[in-house]
Amino acid sequence: MTTTPLLQVRELIKYFPIEGGKRQVRAVDGVSFDLLAGECLALVGESGCGKTTVGRTLLRAYNPTSGSAIYRREDDTTVDLMQLSTRELRPLRRYMQMIFQNPYSSLNPRMTVADIIGEPLLVNGVPHAERLARVRELMHEVGLPESYLARYPHAFSGGQRQRIGIARALALHPRLIIADEPVSALDVSVQAQVLNLLGELQRRLGLTYLFVAHDLSVVRHLADRVAVMYVGKIVEIAGVDALFDAPKHPYTEALLSAVPVPDPTRPPRRLLLGGDIADPSAPPPGCAFHPRCRYVQPRCSAEVPELRELSPGHSARCHFAEELTLEGM
Repeated sequence: MTTTPLLQVRELIKYFPIEGGKRQVRAVDGVSFDLLAGECLALVGESGCGKTTVGRTLLRAYNPTSGSAIYRREDDTTVDLMQLSTRELRPLRRYMQMIFQNPYSSLNPRMTVADIIGEPLLVNGVPHAERLARVRELMHEVGLPESYLARYPHAFSGGQRQRIGIARALALHPRLIIADEPVSALDVSVQAQVLNLLGELQRRLGLTYLFVAHDLSVVRHLADRVAVMYVGKIVEIAGVDALFDAPKHPYTEALLSAVPVPDPTRPPRRLLLGGDIADPSAPPPGCAFHPRCRYVQPRCSAEVPELRELSPGHSARCHFAEELTLEGM
């Protein structure tokens, strides 16, 4: 991992119109972060917080409402991905790939494994012989035998299907991988195998990951840094050890309390949040988390907190972050 950002995201916004455009769902509402070359940044939060939308917007599966994402190319020049036309973006797509959440729906059931993995190569004009050699190489990379190449997706388990999806994402030698909850649909024993594979591939190939997840125990195994999202905003971002040991935002504390600890002598410490997650089409005034926060003060409902750096590399969006003593894992 270097100190050079591969991607610099600034004030990224993605709103979806509803009710004929009369209202908007603020799926991503001013997200900013740097993604360093060679690191794994985990984006975590409850379902509906906007983390998947961040990943899809960065890859331009969704066009942003506003904001920028400055990508550093191999020749050290930079370009704003959010400002590129479809034609201008096409040459860069090979360097930015996605691993999807559901290994059952992300593979075409009518295509063989060889065709699925080789499709990105075919689209990019790679000759047949070179394409087949690369597909065989990728099967070896993800731990699958070449004899599986003529099989169809229905013949594989969930873990094997996800390995095929990983091989497809690696086909064009990408630099950035956006992994959208890649192990959440898998059995726990298989999760560990796929996570180990992702970690090994990152070290060997120098990959950069934006790892979208809701399982914090998975995140600690793989990530270098963690960004916590709530209702479209990042509420805390820090190195993985700093965030797990000393969280600075009450929402992060609640998330950490939900992680099972494999120690029968340690009593469970579950902080139950009252109320429901805020409506992203009509977020509450002030801090969006204040209706559920056990540390709430009058200021919280009147003033929107800024994401402030509390110590080097550790920022939180809370008015009272310095005053609170929160419990980590």
